[in-house]
Amino acid sequence: MNDRPDEEPRSLASLLEQEGVTLDVVVVGNGVAPAHVPDGVRTVELPDNVGIPEGRNVGAANVKGDLLFFFDNDAVLPARDVLARLAAELTGDLALAYVQPRIADPVTGVTLRRWVPRLRSADATRPGIVTVMAEGVVMVRRSAFDRAGAWPGAFRLFHEGVDLAWRLWDRGYRGLYRPETVVHHPATHPARHAEFYRLTARNRVWLARRNLPAPLIPLSLATWVALTAGRVRGRDAWRATLTGLREGLSAYPGARSPMSWRTVIRLIRAGRPPIF
Repeated sequence: MNDRPDEEPRSLASLLEQEGVTLDVVVVGNGVAPAHVPDGVRTVELPDNVGIPEGRNVGAANVKGDLLFFFDNDAVLPARDVLARLAAELTGDLALAYVQPRIADPVTGVTLRRWVPRLRSADATRPGIVTVMAEGVVMVRRSAFDRAGAWPGAFRLFHEGVDLAWRLWDRGYRGLYRPETVVHHPATHPARHAEFYRLTARNRVWLARRNLPAPLIPLSLATWVALTAGRVRGRDAWRATLTGLREGLSAYPGARSPMSWRTVIRLIRAGRPPIF
């Protein structure tokens, strides 16, 4: 969106310096003509802001390669072998659909809990199989991405990584967290986005309605509401949350495709039942 004139050049420079991989890079302008783009990098200009997930879909459709790396433009790859290390994990295990590095603030070194793709997130340095992802910095196998139907574009922002990960698992794949490979990203709070509370609530409902077997939908939403009650503070935040819940229940983005009960069991065994 051309709103990071300092961060984006650093981000792209760290990407183009990667070694051991062949890159095809595209920058998607979400409602703008991309600026701050170095020579040799292609751009796609969208006439309107279609949201982050659909913007990623546009990017994926405009690059070649067996592996897709989705990269926020305020992140930096601190070493030149980050992509090669992630790619090695995917090429070495065909059952893996995606691999996520550890995301850390470049100044403090802190890894936020929401960046750790598992329930027990206090130890951000513990690797292993994971069932969700931090979608802003992740590498995905293209064939698996296409089979799963890409990112849920209608979400616009928030929970799209859970949606994609669940659909990848439902097609027999797994995800991997590799914290020894680090990517830098500023430790910001998602509530800086004006629509954080509304879209989080709406998309949580859509996530359940799109992906869960019918008996698990009310259980998932009840669990989320109970957890949210302990987190949301302030009248405006609650008003936006309730608005999002109503939108999620009254509208629906596309066809329902619930995961199998076999997938539910696989997710539970992997440490994260799909109601959390």
